[in-house]
Amino acid sequence: MKALVLAGGLPQITLINELKSRGVETVLADGNDQAIARPYADMFYRVNIFDIDAVVAIARNEKVDFVITCCADQVLLVVAQVAEILGLPWYIDYETAKNVSDKELMKKVFVENNIPTSRHVVMAELDMEQIKELKYPLIVKPVDAYSSRGVRKVLNEAELCEAFDNAVEISRNNNAIIEEFCQGEEISVDIFVSDGKAHVLCVSNSEKVKDEDKFVIFRGRFPVAASEELHKKIEVVAQQIADAFNLKNCPMLVQMISDGENVSVLEFCARTGGAMKFLLIRRSCGFDVIKAVVDLTMGKKPQVVLSEPENKYIVNDFIYCKEGVFDRLEGFEELVEKGFLTDFHPLRPSGFVFSGQVNSSGDRVAGITVQADTLEEFNRKHRYIVNNVKVLDVNGNDIMRHDLLPDLE
Repeated sequence: MKALVLAGGLPQITLINELKSRGVETVLADGNDQAIARPYADMFYRVNIFDIDAVVAIARNEKVDFVITCCADQVLLVVAQVAEILGLPWYIDYETAKNVSDKELMKKVFVENNIPTSRHVVMAELDMEQIKELKYPLIVKPVDAYSSRGVRKVLNEAELCEAFDNAVEISRNNNAIIEEFCQGEEISVDIFVSDGKAHVLCVSNSEKVKDEDKFVIFRGRFPVAASEELHKKIEVVAQQIADAFNLKNCPMLVQMISDGENVSVLEFCARTGGAMKFLLIRRSCGFDVIKAVVDLTMGKKPQVVLSEPENKYIVNDFIYCKEGVFDRLEGFEELVEKGFLTDFHPLRPSGFVFSGQVNSSGDRVAGITVQADTLEEFNRKHRYIVNNVKVLDVNGNDIMRHDLLPDLE
């Protein structure tokens, strides 16, 4: 068998290895020659993976048995469309994929099905009359972007105009969503739907870089700080979403805001969280979402069997950089050997040019996992890690933003 894998990030390395363990030949397509998953695939095509005609041509030329991705937001829609054109298997049809990938369609379904979400307006041209009932602060974001690209919090009309123009420019269909800001803690809920039943796998906190108007994640923290009652409400909302979108067998990621008592849904997608989330899920409940996606695609129904978390605290931290040309990571392997780090994963290749800005998850250089059974043990390990690792540029300078990795509170 042969598979065409779209996107070449960290999760796709695990996906490719899983496919190869099943005897499947892998063809990787990505827009970047230096995609970190490239060395793991049997064949590589550099291509804009959002170019449907180009992806279809590769799939036909290589005579693949299926097209697949994992943990990738908008790429899900591409796979669904290509699979439908070619009559290949995929766990979600194209029409449903549109509804779960476009924030305008998504919000419409939320409202129609009484799923809690903030008041909002979608438009291609800014019309102040349409938003006169919305209260500042407001959130502006492209309807079809990902990785927090173009997401801004605005306090007044001048900031709104600037953020709106940027969001529309980033959007592939030139639309932006403007919604009321919900105060509270952001919660990331990973789910696997089996025969229509939404099984909650992992509920974690998404902690953001402290910035007045941007929302860039630097940490995924398990477990979430939530009462048993709030956990039940999360489960109810998860099932509401699966029902509203008629999802039968697939992963789901739901991003919510909670005030401690109730939740409001920001957005969701029929996929697992990106970067290292698949590892956080596996360590927190024992379920392997990437294997499950491969099973679904190859016609096998995954069994959702959950286990106890490996440790009380399981945390993924993401490392950002000052301006410079990335060369290598230093000190990480030694800390894995000493037991301070569970693991670390480069997210960018050597030679990648960092601007020094922290605007989206695309600005990360690496991710780490730290595990502990007490808060004190975690912070002791974490402080040692932050003080003893470096991200070196081509001139040997440490360009790591050590300041963006605080203790766990």
